[in-house]
Order: sequence, then structure tokens, then C-alpha cells
Amino acid sequence: MQIVATIAIAFVAFIHIVISVVEIFLWKNPVVHQRLGFTADIASQVAPIVKNAGLYNGFIAAGLIWGAFTKSDVLSIRVFFLVCVVIAGIFGALTLKRTTLVLQTLPASIALIFVWLAFVQY
Repeated sequence: MQIVATIAIAFVAFIHIVISVVEIFLWKNPVVHQRLGFTADIASQVAPIVKNAGLYNGFIAAGLIWGAFTKSDVLSIRVFFLVCVVIAGIFGALTLKRTTLVLQTLPASIALIFVWLAFVQY
């Protein structure tokens, strides 16, 4: 179960790496910002805020990778960063787009279940 938990965490980290890259480097691409309902003008105005959010998503990905592959304090690190993702996903669904629940909250919740199952087996 430990391997499954690690794979699930790595998958959530991958999602956040992709989100980070999109927010930092691809935000002004019309395909990206129009998908969220932003015009080119508004997307340009909010680009610094979106890049900042991308940086935070990069930090979340780094914490998840740390939690997936560290040998010390595994449970605390994994739970902390996965709960951060769950909360961010819920907040994103309430303030931006409901699909955030499927893209962020659901994978992180599943990973949390695997982490718990791996811990219980220990």
C-alpha cells in the first residue's frame, strides 16, 4: 500500500507541476485564459496574480514530491501537503471553477486515503 500511496502523491504533484507551468508560462495563451472565461485584456491585467498562484502551486508540488520520497516524518509531510491541496481545490471550486474539485480535490483526497491505508498497515 505504501507504493500505491507514493504513486498517488506523485500524481497529485504532477498535476500541480502542470498547473504551475500553465499559470506561470502559458497564462496569456488564449486557449488557457479563455477556458476560464477571461478576455485577453483581463487575462493580461491579472497575469501577475496568476503567475504568483503558479509559484504557490510549484511550492505545493515540491512539498508533495518531498513527502512522496522522504524517509523521515513521512505521514506528517504527506498529510499536510495533501490537505493543503484539498483545501485549495475546494476554495478554487467556490471562487473560480467547479472542475477544480475533480482536478485537484478528488486526486488529493484519494491520495490521502491511500496514505491513511498505508499508515494503518504499518
